[in-house]
Amino acid sequence: QVQLVESGGGLVQAGGSLRLSCAASGRRIFSINNISWYRQTPGKQREVVALITSGGSTTYADSVKGRFTISRDIAKNTVYLQMNSLNPEDAGVYYCKSRSGNYDYWGQGTQVTVSS
Repeated sequence: QVQLVESGGGLVQAGGSLRLSCAASGRRIFSINNISWYRQTPGKQREVVALITSGGSTTYADSVKGRFTISRDIAKNTVYLQMNSLNPEDAGVYYCKSRSGNYDYWGQGTQVTVSS
């Protein structure tokens, strides 16, 4: 079983930056197939914004390419999401999710608010 704890959310002005953290326990992140960041806004389905594989490959949603960067610190067993040039459409609750085989584990989420 994997436990995930997100942190780093908050209120930021449009154009600003935030770095989210997803601290994992129960399993080393390099042994997890992939870890991803999702965003949920009211009235919309939860959408994936970035993903990192066990091998370190990354993919991004088109809406965040060039602005967001997913990375990891294996020693700290933590995955990060650096978010730059934030706009109001980036606001929402951000969740990290781990997937190994058929098992998905979610964190509790962290709120990101972007003021215009």
